[in-house]
Order: sequence, then C-alpha cells, then structure tokens
Amino acid sequence: MIELDGIRRDYGDFVLDVSFRVGDDELVTLLGPSGSGKTTTLRIIAGFERSERGSLTIDGRDISALPARRRDIGYVFQDYTLFPHLDVAENIAYGLRVFGVPRVERGRRVEELLELIGLPGFGPRAVHTLSGGEQQRVAVARALARRPRALLLDEPFSSVDSERREELLEYLLRLQRNFSIPTVFVTHSRTDAMAISDRIVIMKEGRVDDDGSPRRLYESPASVYTARALGPAIFLDAARTRMVRPEAVELLGGCGEVGAAVDGPAGEREADTGRGRGDNETAARGPDGEGEAEAGRKRSDNETPARGPDGEAETSSSSTPADIPVDTEIDGVVLRSIYRGAWFEHRVDTGYGTIAVIDDAACSEGEPVRLRIPAGRVVNVRR
Repeated sequence: MIELDGIRRDYGDFVLDVSFRVGDDELVTLLGPSGSGKTTTLRIIAGFERSERGSLTIDGRDISALPARRRDIGYVFQDYTLFPHLDVAENIAYGLRVFGVPRVERGRRVEELLELIGLPGFGPRAVHTLSGGEQQRVAVARALARRPRALLLDEPFSSVDSERREELLEYLLRLQRNFSIPTVFVTHSRTDAMAISDRIVIMKEGRVDDDGSPRRLYESPASVYTARALGPAIFLDAARTRMVRPEAVELLGGCGEVGAAVDGPAGEREADTGRGRGDNETAARGPDGEGEAEAGRKRSDNETPARGPDGEAETSSSSTPADIPVDTEIDGVVLRSIYRGAWFEHRVDTGYGTIAVIDDAACSEGEPVRLRIPAGRVVNVRR
C-alpha cells in the first residue's frame, strides 16, 4: 500500500498539499489539468523531489528520507526514455543486470514480460524499429522487470493516437492485475481515467478535490469542479448546488413526436415511443463496473477536465434566467443536434437556457421537443 499523509511542498507560487492512499492491488489515477500537481505528486512518491512535510509510506514503511534508487519503485516516463544502443531485451533487462540478477533468470524474466505486453519474439529488435505504442509497452515492461513494490506512470500514452492508446490501456490493466501492484497513473484525460481506474483522485491547484470510484465521482460528485472533470453537467440553479447529467434528461416522446405525446399520460408516452428514460437506466447510461460513463466514453481523448466536453457541452446555470424545474415538462427547440456515433447530443433552447440532452433519437435543428428532468437523478454538490 502507498499512503501519502499531509505531503506538502511549497514552490512559492504553487503549494502542493495532498493526502491519499493506494491499496495493494489498486490502480489509482491522478486526474486534473496541467498545473494541478499530478506530476509533482508522482515525483515526490518516486523520490525525484522531496516533500517539506508529511509522511510517505509503502507497505507501512516510511520512505520519505530514502533516495529514489532505494525506494524500489517502477517509473514510466511520458517520453519512453529507452536506451537507443540497447535492443528490446536489453532495455527490459537493464535494471535486472544492474542489480546482479543472473543471466538465465534475466532471460526468463524478459521472455515472460514480452509475452505479457504482446511482443513475443521482439527481444533482439532495435528500439528505433518499434512504433511509439510498442516502445511504451517496452518501457512499462522495463519498469516491472524487478517486481517493484509500486508502479508510477506519468502520462505514458499522451503522445499515442487514440486507437493505439485504448489498446495500451488494456495492456497496462492486464499487467497491473497480473502483478497485483499498487499503481498510480497520471493523466489529463478523463476517458483514460474512467476506463482503467479503481479509484480516481481529482487534483485541483495542488490539492485533492475529490477521491472515489469512477462511478461514484460521475454519479455523485462532491463539487462543481469534480462534476465538470468527469463529464458534461447541467446545473439547475444559479448557485450551482444541484446538477444532473445530460443522459438523465428525458426526451419525452422523442423528436418529431411532441404533438402526439401531449395527448396521453406520461406513462403511456414513454411506453409508446420507447424513448422515455426512467430512473432504472442509471447503470446502462452511467459508468459501468469498469468506470466509463456513456457520456464520457464517447468524448475525444484530449479533453481538459476543467472544462465541459468540446469546451461548450456543459450547460451552465449562469446563463439561465431561473432555476430549472424537476419532474416538470419543459418545452424547447433543438438548436443543434450532434451525431456521436451510437447516440446524439442535442442542444435544446428552453426558457431556462440551453440544456444538453443525450438520446438515441435523431432530431432536426429548429424542431420542437419536450424535456423532463427526474428529481431522482438530481445530485447536490458543493461549490
């Protein structure tokens, strides 16, 4: 277990002050925008920087005063840092050789790791012949070769294209589960964080804003900052103390059916169209056991947590003339309908401002629609 208790470092214009823990087999992600303290925290754990106060323990042993080389921690950098004059096998075995592991054991260990990272037979290859994703897999294998007590990864896949990054995340998760090693993963991508984390630590200006499972943070964020960090949020009052996710907003009757829907009761309306969404659909639309929310999973990988998706998808109550009511039908007009692949995101102009809605029905711009926000899906947050 890794435990940081009151770790503090003062840089004058920036102060880091964090406390959190990582269980023996947990993968915990530090998520936040640039300058929030993610990498600084990682470097303090690794021993590349020293804290001025607080305790840092691994497996109950305080390592705060130990130099980096004696902490027995694997570290994966953003830029691979592979040795160009060594082949793949020699890169992976480098730490084993430095610490005097016999040649036969080194060879066995390298072959085992190459299998785990999906690169069997790549041992004799020169590292410059590998793709960026393959090089990063080799870097992860090298960090794990000595079976360290903890693994730290500093945005290791940020320079890899989105398709390859998804594959690399799967390899990382497989390795982490295989080694049952406490792991801290740093990223600014909520998509990556939601995909692989057991827990996410939301970083804000050098402090922990919230800490919990992906599902808890998405469905019940403690603050406005965390709500926005994990996905698009609709705030129902000017003070931003109540929010709901766009996928919770019901598109009554679906597009093109508002007139027909008015004639019948709400229960018949949902049954007839098949598009009404009740409170029991939280698990289907929200994060699943792996921590990815439907609203978050379809976003691009270069999102900045401090903003809504695409820089504008979050509905801000600051633009609304009055609080948005719940359990009440709201008339509106579709301003824009964005096709996201498996679903649509509709920006709907209402008397309460623009409300984002996620639905599988296609709508046309200018089309009248009717919305409802179920009270059971509303979450209270702090500023």
